[in-house]
Amino acid sequence: MVNYHRAASKLDMYRKVPMDLMEGTKRGSILSYIALFTMTTLFILETKEFLSPRNKTDLALDASEDPRIRLNFNITMLDLKCEWAVVDVVSSLGSNQNVTAHVTKWDLDASGVRQQYRGRNRFQNDITLFDESVTDTLEELHEDGEDAVSFDEQTLQFAKNENEFLFVDFYASWCSHCRALAPTWEALAELMLDTGEHLGKLHHDDYDSEDYDAAEKVRLPVMVGKVDCVTHKEVCQRHAIRAYPTLKLFHNGQPWGGGDYRGHRTLISMVEWLYFVEEKVIELEGGSKDDQVLQIAHQAAHERLLGDNVSDEERQWHEKLLMDRKKMHTKDWRESEHPGCQLSGHLILDRAPGNFHIQARSQNQEFAAHMTNTSHMINSLSVGDPAAKSLVEAGRAPKTLPAEAVEKLAPMDGNIYPTYSHHESYHHYLKLVTTQVEGFTIGRRDLRVYQILENSQLALYRNDMIPEAKFQYDLSPIAVTYRSDSRHWYEYCTSIMAIIGGVFTVVGMFEAGISATVKRAHRNQQRRGMRH
Repeated sequence: MVNYHRAASKLDMYRKVPMDLMEGTKRGSILSYIALFTMTTLFILETKEFLSPRNKTDLALDASEDPRIRLNFNITMLDLKCEWAVVDVVSSLGSNQNVTAHVTKWDLDASGVRQQYRGRNRFQNDITLFDESVTDTLEELHEDGEDAVSFDEQTLQFAKNENEFLFVDFYASWCSHCRALAPTWEALAELMLDTGEHLGKLHHDDYDSEDYDAAEKVRLPVMVGKVDCVTHKEVCQRHAIRAYPTLKLFHNGQPWGGGDYRGHRTLISMVEWLYFVEEKVIELEGGSKDDQVLQIAHQAAHERLLGDNVSDEERQWHEKLLMDRKKMHTKDWRESEHPGCQLSGHLILDRAPGNFHIQARSQNQEFAAHMTNTSHMINSLSVGDPAAKSLVEAGRAPKTLPAEAVEKLAPMDGNIYPTYSHHESYHHYLKLVTTQVEGFTIGRRDLRVYQILENSQLALYRNDMIPEAKFQYDLSPIAVTYRSDSRHWYEYCTSIMAIIGGVFTVVGMFEAGISATVKRAHRNQQRRGMRH
């Protein structure tokens, strides 16, 4: 038992030195204060670091089970009308053309201000491309002469100056819709000439025999002509013709403010439209309805289509249709002042490589590739739940989401991509990185965001291809997770002990080194004194 106590007493890491054997020095006091200050500073910094959460980034294979992703967009086409702008989605799993679900369109004026709501434009209007009641071929209609006048640059300008109303078909010889319309257009010109002759007979007594022929031509209600845009390319470019056929009406030498004709391409529909335009012009100029001359052409077209055997029900239905069309055509809307279109909404995309693109397309017209301009501005473009982006923009996202990641959630917002030459358009390449943020939830629903790594390049097209604003996307196989990582309490305690012990030891070693140096110098000085 005694031996045990003796062995235990030998293990003493904290032996005491009597105070009488200890000697204080000024140098030791200074170093003690330095050591105490260093310990306190390191203790405070270590405690602050322990209490502050650390952000950590983890990389792993994307194990998301969602079969699809949501892409939110708001894009302004600066020089493409809403009626032509369509959104197509193509992926390795399939394609979807003219996407209209969850897509809205707004007409824009020349300053980019929204003017008219176009709705979702679920389907482009199907119109009758030609009048089936015109059974004669174009060659048969030309046997007694060509009534629809072919214009070049000079004759078109002359016709605009000499006629109050001039209705022109801008066409291309290779366009199938144009070839189908040609007999109907010739029949319309013939109908207008017949109307002019009828008006001349009504006013036969107003002229002598010498002036009657000239007066008959002057009373032509609407002059009908055509321009071949293949032969007279400059003329069509000057009139901003982008699709064929384009049916443009001129009033007193200027394009009619209500826009081009886009209704059914039948005799009665076109004559009704011209009749309404004439009525609108007379109303604006303060004239009388007795001045209308197209009513005769309208009646002639109606008789040609329906004949004399018309029931009362059909007549009432037709009159109601005329009133509806009249309301539609007399809106104060100038198509030339609204060249752009704002498209907004979202697309549901497959989690597979693909693209979506905005381009000009119509079921009723064919486009001139060199006149198609796809300059665009990206107001917003993001992927994922829009609620997540709203929280990030409001500053309510977890602090673990770094600032550089926030910038990549919508890196293209506000960018403008203009094109200045023909046959070119911007293509955008998007790499989507799935990003999970710890604690980013709404209720019990975890929110996932997508970082976008983008690269935009100007692509050139062949002369026969219509440019398109293309967004090609691909998902990264690597997902990123941002989370907070706090230290364990025992790590903190270990660090505090290491600070205290380390500072005490290092300062003690420094003091011992100084003391040894001073003593050695003092002994050397004493030896030199003894020699002298």
